[in-house]
Amino acid sequence: MNRFIAVFKKFPRTFWTANTMELFERWAWYGIFAVFALYLTHDKASGALGFSQTEKGIIMGTGTFLLYLLPVLTGALADRYGFKKILLISFITLITGYMLLTQVSSFTGVFLVYLLIAIGGSMFKPVIGATIAKTTDEETSSIGFGLFYMIVNIGAFIGPLVAAKMRALDWNYVFIVSSAIIALNTILLLLFFKEPSTEAKGERFITEIKTIGKNILFVIRDWRFALFLIIIAGFWSVYFQLFYSLPVFIDQWMDTSIAYRAIESISPSIASAIGTAEGTINPEVLTNIDAFYIILLQVLISGLVMRFKPLRTMTGGILIMTIGILFMFTFKNPMFLFFSILLFGIGEMSTSPKVSEYIGRIAPEGKVALYMGCSYLPLAIGNLVAGFLSGTLFEHIADKSTLLQSYLDRHKDLLDGHEISISSTSDFNLIAEKMSLTPDQLTHLLWREEQPWKIGVLFAGIGVLAFIALLLYDRFVTIKKTDQA
Repeated sequence: MNRFIAVFKKFPRTFWTANTMELFERWAWYGIFAVFALYLTHDKASGALGFSQTEKGIIMGTGTFLLYLLPVLTGALADRYGFKKILLISFITLITGYMLLTQVSSFTGVFLVYLLIAIGGSMFKPVIGATIAKTTDEETSSIGFGLFYMIVNIGAFIGPLVAAKMRALDWNYVFIVSSAIIALNTILLLLFFKEPSTEAKGERFITEIKTIGKNILFVIRDWRFALFLIIIAGFWSVYFQLFYSLPVFIDQWMDTSIAYRAIESISPSIASAIGTAEGTINPEVLTNIDAFYIILLQVLISGLVMRFKPLRTMTGGILIMTIGILFMFTFKNPMFLFFSILLFGIGEMSTSPKVSEYIGRIAPEGKVALYMGCSYLPLAIGNLVAGFLSGTLFEHIADKSTLLQSYLDRHKDLLDGHEISISSTSDFNLIAEKMSLTPDQLTHLLWREEQPWKIGVLFAGIGVLAFIALLLYDRFVTIKKTDQA
């Protein structure tokens, strides 16, 4: 215990400032990201935008793709011009982007603003990680990065809970709160952040960019590593359905009052704190169970898998996550989410940290930093694919309005042959009334007849492909250095 306390005392002020800024940034980001799919696709009568699932997929997939792709360049900018300057630009960009979300409502406007937010986030991401690295040493790095990862998940847990309360008042409050939180980060930056020591850069910036490009080509030519990145991109494309598809699926198909009543029977105060005035639980709160599990179990899971080789752990983790994603979309009762998200989270906790460990082990001598930097590439690709899966494919397989339209087109006699276009919840309720059904009964009818749960089979199929690919990779592709690690 004394040694643990001694390590804590060695962390400089900038380390704690960086962690606090990470907490706030994750709070702001996940406060929006957890509800963004709902904001984009809810009908306009609720104050949302009423976009199609395809438009949602394009906005979220493309923007978040850039968020994870650009750190390769923004990290170089920070090395040249200083961490504090790039962080300041990042915060100004994020504040502007979050506030602009309260002003734009067209597809083009929202798309451009989301790209702006992605650019701001891409500046923050590599700088804050590098700050933690530069403010820790061999003795303190293990605890330092462990604290950092815990802080990430605490922020990711708080954000959606606050956003759920804010959007009940007005959607714009979600964006205003996130903007205000980043404004707090700006104050912290100016008052308490001390520039870590950086190496002087003698070459021109354009030369650095060319060097980065050459380094990326060097990595891609390592076909074993490139293949590994592609397989892991498959893992991320499934993982991000937690944010891209699951909130919409819960909102459209599940009666969350069931979960509310179950929690209320155990603790009315907890039910009141996380629920709505209508006695339901917002989708973003239910998907946030994943972050809660990570806070509780990450240390335990990491301890259990530390004895296994990284590839074996990742393979098992992908399989467990795949089972979890299948269960998430297979059952209409929201109570199953508590178990399916637990499986999903165990798979995530087993796989995600091991990716970095594996990359560090297989990197050639003197190229570790380069290979670690490329660990963002599968995240970027995974988001791009996730956007397509949760957009066009989700719209055709699982979107409630689309499936109702398809059902009515096949049963025109139900509405006396009239052509009706479904674009809002009120349209859905009106059609239910014309069919002498309650909205819940019509939802159940569509679940049975149109089988939207098949979208879960599609997501799980991609997970199975990633699982098989990694098994084969482990069996036939890995190099001796990895096998002996």
